[in-house]
Amino acid sequence: MSIFSKLFSFTQELAIDLGTANTIIISDDQIAVNEPSVVALDRHSEKMIAVGGRAKLMYEKTNDSIRVIRPLRDGVIADFNACEQMMRGLIKMVHRGKRLFSPSLRMVIGVPSGSTEVELRAVRDSAEHAGGRDIFLLYEPMAAAIGIGIDVNAPEGNMVVDIGGGTTEIAVISLGGIVSNNSIKMAGDDFTADIKEYMSRQHNMVVSERMAERIKIHVGAALTDLGSNAPEDYLVKGPNRITTMPMEVPVCYQEIAHCLEKSIAKIEQAVLNALEKTPPELYADIVDNGI
Repeated sequence: MSIFSKLFSFTQELAIDLGTANTIIISDDQIAVNEPSVVALDRHSEKMIAVGGRAKLMYEKTNDSIRVIRPLRDGVIADFNACEQMMRGLIKMVHRGKRLFSPSLRMVIGVPSGSTEVELRAVRDSAEHAGGRDIFLLYEPMAAAIGIGIDVNAPEGNMVVDIGGGTTEIAVISLGGIVSNNSIKMAGDDFTADIKEYMSRQHNMVVSERMAERIKIHVGAALTDLGSNAPEDYLVKGPNRITTMPMEVPVCYQEIAHCLEKSIAKIEQAVLNALEKTPPELYADIVDNGI
């Protein structure tokens, strides 16, 4: 974009992946913002104190005058005001350069394929209040398919399984549309909750949500045998659930694979349910592509 265009541009186009765990904003074909979907607000004035990574550092460490919120739960907006302020704060992070006029914002926002009309309206309203003028909603499985280079307009079936923070999106795509889909509220947040419960039950240790997420990142696994790719054990520190005395426990990936079995099985069943609703010819394409 030329300097003249930047100075006199009246419209700025943004693509937003409004996720339960992280929000990504793309501007000028580049990732401009990749931050946790967290906002810190003053409990009395409701003014924003921090957003994104800075707000996540405050999570579970605040005093009575600050509340740190994850505005999205299970892929939908749980706190409308907090979501609006979070979007405003993240949009301000986008480098706009010097302009003579503040541009209007044209946004494309990814939404879960199983969203209700009320949930879609909530996303649209939040975007409008955050400064968006033209709002376009795109189902997340379609956005994921385009992003990984699938020819979504081709007359063949492709299955996309998108495991996010709050929802898992499963869709069969052909000829530019979603033929069959299944959206379940079972995803990364549930894995984190499983790990918290496992550490309490198996090791008598109390771990925070952030610590459980670190365990998931370091030794999270769906299989109990990863061979040479197996990660090293992760040392977890925390208070004993009964005595509250500090303790250390090494956790291996096999343990985490076992504690995530039930949640992963639900995702597998959702994939099978989506396949059952797929026309036979597209089913054959998916099998040929390696499903």
